[in-house]
Amino acid sequence: MSYQHKANGRFNVASWSETLVTDIDGTGTTVGETYYPGRGLTRAEVSYAYTGDIEGTGEVVYLIAYRAEAAPVLGFERFTGSIAGHEGTCVFRHVGSQDKGSVTARIEVVPEMGTGGLETLRGTADLNIAGHSETGYDLTLAFDI
Repeated sequence: MSYQHKANGRFNVASWSETLVTDIDGTGTTVGETYYPGRGLTRAEVSYAYTGDIEGTGEVVYLIAYRAEAAPVLGFERFTGSIAGHEGTCVFRHVGSQDKGSVTARIEVVPEMGTGGLETLRGTADLNIAGHSETGYDLTLAFDI
């Protein structure tokens, strides 16, 4: 689908808390206080801070399926703020994968979950991150409202 508008922003990870759901074979590693299974499922609660044309905060819950190859990731995020001057809330669905150095994801607005000026929002963004950044990550949302 093609959208008429674009909103450019940056986001930073404000917090990340990941917990084990299932460990399939006990071959994981512990980093700090977090255990990452070699094969298994974790649940991550994450907060994002957005700036630019996309201004606000997001609270997301991810399910991450760790395995030898890139880990599939699925999440739902509640965004509160403004997109291109339209204020309200909406829900984003994240579908992607991650490995030790990169993240690739498709972010889609979940229809009929918006409020205020974002009530009729429709749109998508593709995310490709390589490595860690202290200054945040670029995000361009193609959208209609």
